[in-house]
Amino acid sequence: MPNDSTFTYGKYLDLETLLGAQNPLTDKHDEMLFIIQHQTSELWMKLAIHELSSARAAIRADSLPPAMKMLARVSRIFEQLNSAWDVLRTLTPDEYTAFRDAFGAGSGFQSWQYREIEFLLGNKAAKHLETHNDHAAYERLETALNTPSLYDETTALLAARGFKIDKTQLKRNVSENYAANDSVRAAWLSIYQDPKAHWDLFELAEKLVDFEDYFRRWRFNHVTTVERVIGFKRGSGGTSGVNYLKAMLDVVLFPELWDIRTEL
Repeated sequence: MPNDSTFTYGKYLDLETLLGAQNPLTDKHDEMLFIIQHQTSELWMKLAIHELSSARAAIRADSLPPAMKMLARVSRIFEQLNSAWDVLRTLTPDEYTAFRDAFGAGSGFQSWQYREIEFLLGNKAAKHLETHNDHAAYERLETALNTPSLYDETTALLAARGFKIDKTQLKRNVSENYAANDSVRAAWLSIYQDPKAHWDLFELAEKLVDFEDYFRRWRFNHVTTVERVIGFKRGSGGTSGVNYLKAMLDVVLFPELWDIRTEL
């Protein structure tokens, strides 16, 4: 512990390092906005990973109250990230173009923290590891790819609580994308049809839906912001830009929790 009499707010937050990390490559006024927008997003994603990882561990241990609090916090994190797009949307196409070439092939697609969040949530594709081949985070991402996701642990909990979940589902290859399963769907339908009998699982399900709702909005706002600023140009990281982002809107993280609503 530091000496209380000499330790300061700035030292605790390491503000000299933090506030010295903005290094524009041009003299264009609006580049600072672009840098801070992405740096703060990475900080929020760091916290999201911290909370999602702990929530997954709590679900694995059948400790649902703390898991639900963590998931509620992550929803609020993505509310903040959604609001951040409103700031970036003040950047007009001509302002962005004025400094865009300075960072070459740099792209948000290369964010390893974003990729870890996707893996934590079950949206997995080994091909995305290639983007991070030469990065120190590669092993961390490889571990995340091969570790049961938040939702994998949730379905395992359903089985542990006595719901009949297919053995093939429980032993599935967790490095692959999650796909909807009839036995999981039946378990959630039973819970939603009698929530009082399964109250903590019902609450957990609603926290998962809350989070995915915010996550979908974040993806949507990403699409509209990019389209507003660069139109349909190719993305700087080699993706198809807006078209790639639009395809991500079709990804459903917890499919059974959405499917059952039609039958309730």
